[in-house]
Amino acid sequence: MKTFFVLLVTFILSVSSSSAGEARQAEHLPGLIATALDNNPELKSSHSRWRMFASKARQAAALEDPMLMFKLQNLLVREPFSLGGNDPTTAKVIGISQQLPFWGKRALRQEIADYEAESYRWVAEERKLELTRMVKEVYYQIWAVDKSVEVITKNLQIMGDFVTIAESKYSVGQGVQQDIYKAGLEKSRMLDMQISLRQQRKSLEANLNYLLHRPGNTPVGTVPDFTLPQLALSREQLNETALDKRPQIKSLVSLVGKGEASRRLARKESYPDFNLSFEYMFREAVSNEMSNDPGYDMFTVGVTFNLPFQQERRRAMLAESTSGTSMSIEELDSLKNSISYTIDDTLAQMERRKELVELYRGGIIPQAEQSLESAVIGYRVNKVDFLTLLDGRVSLFNYERELYASQAEYMLLLARLEAAVGVELQ
Repeated sequence: MKTFFVLLVTFILSVSSSSAGEARQAEHLPGLIATALDNNPELKSSHSRWRMFASKARQAAALEDPMLMFKLQNLLVREPFSLGGNDPTTAKVIGISQQLPFWGKRALRQEIADYEAESYRWVAEERKLELTRMVKEVYYQIWAVDKSVEVITKNLQIMGDFVTIAESKYSVGQGVQQDIYKAGLEKSRMLDMQISLRQQRKSLEANLNYLLHRPGNTPVGTVPDFTLPQLALSREQLNETALDKRPQIKSLVSLVGKGEASRRLARKESYPDFNLSFEYMFREAVSNEMSNDPGYDMFTVGVTFNLPFQQERRRAMLAESTSGTSMSIEELDSLKNSISYTIDDTLAQMERRKELVELYRGGIIPQAEQSLESAVIGYRVNKVDFLTLLDGRVSLFNYERELYASQAEYMLLLARLEAAVGVELQ
């Protein structure tokens, strides 16, 4: 009897705790996802990286700054401070020069930088998908834990009723004391599961708060019940949607484009770059015994270009760009193959989970409830032993937990499928 009262007190406390949890405000998935997308620092880092490379892309096609030059030309050593008037070759010179790459190089550099920035843009979009998937997974895991706690709380109350029945029968000499101990042991096991589930919920709350970038002790409310959504797209349509919408595919396509542009630029490196220059010389008139020069001003126009003799370096550049393109193409093919497998495997698992939900809800659980009700009646009239009654209750308990686990797993699989395809499917 003492054990029974201890368990009863524990049950009352657990019910009170559960009632307090149910009083918490309900959480809504769209709001949680929006908060995560607004606050998550990893996502902000991805956006900053994209903006950094977008800014670099705007610099790629710019010309080098022109060079302005001032010089004093042909000064006499014996008269270093004489700036003219004693020698007709002495002049003050001002000049400007501009480096010009070979035709087409600037456009290719701009194209390469644009492709690279675009790839980082899609990396940020892919991070959004992953973050959304993780929030959904934690959300539905919390729902499954809360449902398991509800099932345990209900079963603790029922086990209390069983203890009462067993004690009543024992008190009139129709039962055995061992039945009371069995019921108490099963109740203690459920209390142990309840403690584990509460710890699991705290861990899930901490994970959700981490994804939303808010204090770890922020309370998380209850998750409303839901119905399993029906997919409107076939396997082939999901694959087509993934090829069209998945950000990671678009990122790799951009990298393939970058590699092909890099290869064209490597071929262009075999052509010279040019440097155009203009110089204007200010001269002064010279009239002495050695020369009589009116000192007309002069100018110089010139062009210089490099000689692309170092072909080994240019061949290495071409090989580098070719390897980069091949790597991106193979990664793209691998991703497409992985997406196709993920879609097939996830659809199969979702179908299994959906069938299990229908089976538990429409067949197993109602039958288990009827079996348990029959066992309770039989136990009261001594036609069924207590062990059979207890087994029926435990079986129903496990079936109810499996029902909620299958529902949550279906939604987790749907979140993974959406992340693989790249769009919302509900």
